[in-house]
Amino acid sequence: EATDHGPLWKATRDGRSVWLYGTIHVARSSWMYPGPHVMRAILASDVIALELDLTDPDILGRLQQAVVRKAGAPTLPAPLERRLQAAMAAACVAPATLAALRPEMQAATLEVMQGRAFGLYPEYGVDMFLAGLGRGMKKPVRSLETPESQAALLVSDDPAETARAVGDVLDELEGGRGPAMLRRLAGDWERGDVDDMAAYASWCGCMDTPEQRADFHKLIVERNPLMADRIVQWHAEGRLLFVAVGTLHMIGPAGLPTLLKARGFQVERVPFAAAR
Repeated sequence: EATDHGPLWKATRDGRSVWLYGTIHVARSSWMYPGPHVMRAILASDVIALELDLTDPDILGRLQQAVVRKAGAPTLPAPLERRLQAAMAAACVAPATLAALRPEMQAATLEVMQGRAFGLYPEYGVDMFLAGLGRGMKKPVRSLETPESQAALLVSDDPAETARAVGDVLDELEGGRGPAMLRRLAGDWERGDVDDMAAYASWCGCMDTPEQRADFHKLIVERNPLMADRIVQWHAEGRLLFVAVGTLHMIGPAGLPTLLKARGFQVERVPFAAAR
């Protein structure tokens, strides 16, 4: 009874296809399971490619190591630390639960946890389910990126940059913008509304400053050409790929479908309305 959600594209070159599936990292339990179109794309592929395969103990361990608080690392300014502790209390999170993480990851975890009010949980993240599904189907699961490269986007050794990042997240939480943004993005994903997601910068309230816009460019836009190059490389090896990454990596002129089209692929969106 699974239903297709999110956007799916088929990119073909030299008679071989790459399936591009936009995912969501916090989801409802019913969203984990691939619908008929997505499942057919998985079955037609011989490799599952994700941003990171967190079912690989080595990948997971390296990522965890990269985001833990370093011994002797500077603490947050006292007013900011009090705000962070207040946000934990509001989310019913014991400080000890997140104490091992860097401050940026503590704040990001609290922001993700806001999705609980809407039934959204990281435990139901689509990427993690697809990794497990791929392994259960005896298909190779590959990582498009490294844990170290991802962690470098999320944490900083510069105390001022850490404080800014934590402050930005707390501003979103305290003002209610973070939960509203997450809820709207999740609704767009459920409906496959790529047009509204393409307008993300205009409504997220998260790109109001030059620093925030630079963060988004680094977190999303700059990663896409590197992932596109890796996809092209594996495709040239004769692989039939099912590529599943966060949907914001798929949309707009910097999205993976557009980048693959520029690399000579014929790209088409797979409509779900005709599913039977």
